[in-house]
Amino acid sequence: MTFCNGEHGNNDTMIQHLLLLQKLQPNYYTDHIIKGLIQDMLLAGTNTTVPTMEWTLSALLNHPEILRKAKDEIDNHIGKDRLVDESDIPNLPYLQNIIHETLRLYSPSPLLLPHFSSDEVNIGGFTIPRDTIVLINSWAMRRDPKIWGDDVECFKPERFEKEGEANNLMAFGLGRRACPGDGLANRIMGLTLGLLVQCFEWERLNHEEIDMREDKGFTFAKLVPLEAMCKARPISKKLVKHEI
Repeated sequence: MTFCNGEHGNNDTMIQHLLLLQKLQPNYYTDHIIKGLIQDMLLAGTNTTVPTMEWTLSALLNHPEILRKAKDEIDNHIGKDRLVDESDIPNLPYLQNIIHETLRLYSPSPLLLPHFSSDEVNIGGFTIPRDTIVLINSWAMRRDPKIWGDDVECFKPERFEKEGEANNLMAFGLGRRACPGDGLANRIMGLTLGLLVQCFEWERLNHEEIDMREDKGFTFAKLVPLEAMCKARPISKKLVKHEI
């Protein structure tokens, strides 16, 4: 967990950042609080990023033309002599749009985490009393044709080519109570998907489309786990050497 633009440059990790805050606010950033934050990031990050990658690959296998376009973008911008790096993600807009579209249709949190109203508030003509637990149905918002158009059920990364469109996602919440792992999740998903597309050729097991039905649960998992065929591309040898 690294903050690339932190006070200590590339060596500024999340733990170092929290320990620095502990010196400034020792009564708040106790060891117990820091351990809890790290645990939340690891558990919540794993339980959301993994199914999101499964949904992304499933959608790409059902839309091979989108997968091909993502592969061409990586080959054209990165080349075939080196692996995709975290710093390359901002220069791969179509890859980012694929992740945005996955989060729109298959976000791992269809209902945002519960919020608690500290004061009475009026939202959209509805009065929410004080001390009320509020659940936000972000799933419905991300499939609202008034926001996304009549093709709301279609997997269409191109819709995010419009500037500012990603701000309508609310996949990680908004404001002070938004998910603190937003930036980390986007970097991990971008890098992981980039390497999966760059290093492997992906195909369905047969001519049937991947089953995109959802399972029950707090997180948005697939009812039928993804099964697919992959063939290593020549550049994948660099991935093995890198891991070694």
